[in-house]
Amino acid sequence: MIENHENLDMLFETSWEVCNKIGGIYTVLSTKSKTLHKLYGDKLVFIGPDVWSEQSPSPFFKESKTLLKDWKKSALFPDGVSVRVGRWLVPGKPLAILVKFDGMYAVKDEFYGEMWNRFGVDSLHAYGDYDEACAFSHAAGLVIESLYGHFGLSGKKVIAHFDEWTTGMGLLYLKWRTPEIATVFTTHATSIGRSICGNGKPLYDYLEGYNGDQMARELNMESKHSLEKAAAHQADCFTTVSEITARECEQLLERKPDVVTPNGFEPNFVPSKTKFEAARRSARETLLSVARSLTGRDISDDAFLVATSGRCEYRNKGLDVFLDSMASLSAKELKRDVVAFVMVPAWCDAPVKPLADVLENGGEANITPPYMTHTVHNPGEDAILCRMRSIDTHGAVTIIYTPCYLNGDDGIFNKSYYDLLIGMDATVFPSYYEPWGYTPLESVAFGVPTVTTSLSGFGQWVCGSFTSDFENCGVVVVERNDSNYQMVVDSIAKSLEYLCGCDADVETMIAAKARATASCAKWEQFVSFYETAFQIALANEAARQK
Repeated sequence: MIENHENLDMLFETSWEVCNKIGGIYTVLSTKSKTLHKLYGDKLVFIGPDVWSEQSPSPFFKESKTLLKDWKKSALFPDGVSVRVGRWLVPGKPLAILVKFDGMYAVKDEFYGEMWNRFGVDSLHAYGDYDEACAFSHAAGLVIESLYGHFGLSGKKVIAHFDEWTTGMGLLYLKWRTPEIATVFTTHATSIGRSICGNGKPLYDYLEGYNGDQMARELNMESKHSLEKAAAHQADCFTTVSEITARECEQLLERKPDVVTPNGFEPNFVPSKTKFEAARRSARETLLSVARSLTGRDISDDAFLVATSGRCEYRNKGLDVFLDSMASLSAKELKRDVVAFVMVPAWCDAPVKPLADVLENGGEANITPPYMTHTVHNPGEDAILCRMRSIDTHGAVTIIYTPCYLNGDDGIFNKSYYDLLIGMDATVFPSYYEPWGYTPLESVAFGVPTVTTSLSGFGQWVCGSFTSDFENCGVVVVERNDSNYQMVVDSIAKSLEYLCGCDADVETMIAAKARATASCAKWEQFVSFYETAFQIALANEAARQK
C-alpha cells in the first residue's frame, strides 16, 4: 500500500508517450500519475517529446508560464533543443516537460560513438524510428541533468525512471554524465521478443534456445536490441510488468528483472452508478444502429455484443484466434443474435460514406462490403480483412470491422472506445504476445466479462489471484501455448456460448464479479512494487558511489 513510500527528493519519469497518446504505455503512465502525484506532489516530473505545433496542439498538455520559470530562464541547451513546462491533463495533473529535440540530430554520430565506446550500444544498423527516439531521450537526459543542477540535488534522493528502449539513451547519458542519479529502466515488452512473435516464430516452446543477440541479427533488430539490453544492464533497477515478460527478459536481455511492477488502473473513466445504465443503453443503441444500417439485417435489441480491440498486430494480439472463434461460435445453437466488433486501428482511409449517410438521414442502403465501417488504404494486404472474406458464419454471427481510432469523431460511431465498451456483453483478447494487457482490465472495470489467455500478464495475474471463471471473477483465462491454436479457438467459442445463454440474474452477478476483480488492480494496490524498485535503485546507486 502507499503509506510507507520512499521519501524522494525528486522523481523523473521519461517516456515517448508522456502527453502523447499512442499505445498502452500512455495508459500505464496516465493512470499511474494520480497515485504518484499523491505521494510526491510536484517532486514528480514527467518528461515527454514535444511533437506538437500551434496548428496541432497536444490535447493532453496545458502549458504554464510560471512553473519552473527560473529554471527555464537559466537553462542552457544546444540549438534546436527547447522545453515547454505545464501540466499533463490526466488525473493528478502532474508536472510535465515537453522537449523539442531537433537539435540533437547534429551531434548524433558523435553521441552514438560515445555510447558504443562506453556501453557497447550498436547504432550502426539503425533504421526507422531509432534516431528519433534516441534524439528525444538524449535531450531528456540533458533536461534531467539541468534540473538536477538547478535545484542543487547533489546528495539527495533522486530517481530517473525510463520506459522502453525508446528512452534508453537518456538513461545511458545520465549514467555517463550524472551517475549520482539513481536510474530505473522498465521494459514493457522486449523489442526482440515482440519481433520474434511478429515474424511468426514460436517464442514460448523454444524460449530457452533463443539468444537475443543472434535473433537481433537475424531479424534486423540489432540497434534497438543493443540499446535496450545496455539500458537494462546499466540501470540501478531493472523492472518489467509481468512474470511472463520477466522470463523473456532473463533469456533475451540476459538480465533478470529486479522486481515485477504490474500495471494498475484508475476507475475514473467508468460512469457512476447513477449514470451507468443510461451510458450502457446509449452505447448499445449506437452499436446496434451501426450494425443494422451496415448489414441491412433486423438484429434484435437483446443481441449479444462482443468485441476485441487493441494494437493492430494480427498474430500477437490474437486477432486470428478471435475471427476463427467467431466462425466456431456460429456453428453452435445460439439463443441470441451475435454481433462481433473488431475495433483495431489499421491504415484507415475514411468512413464508409453510404453508411454515414444512412446513419445521419435514415433510409436503407446496399452497402458493400457489409462488414466494414471505414475503408482502409490497403484492402488487399490488411490481414483482418483478408481473413474476414474467407469466413462464412452462415448469418449466425455478424462480424464488423472498425479499423479506426475510436476517439469520438470517427464519422460513424462518434463515441469514444470507452463509451462503446460499456455496451458490450463480453470481450475477447486471445493474445499470443501480451506483456500485460490493459484491454481486458478495462473491460472488467466496466463490468463486461472477458476472455483472455495465459500468455498475457493480466491473465497470469488473474490466475494467481482468483479462480479463473466468469462466476468467480468475471474472467476466463484460456491456456495458450505454441501448439494448441484450435483448442484456444474452441474454448473461446464455448465460453461465449455460455454467456449467450445466461439469464439476467446470472449476467448481473458476473458483471459484479468482474468489477470486483478490477477493484483489486487499482494503482493504490500496485504502487508498492514501484516503491520497492525505487529502494533498490537508491541502494545500488549508493553502492556505486562508494
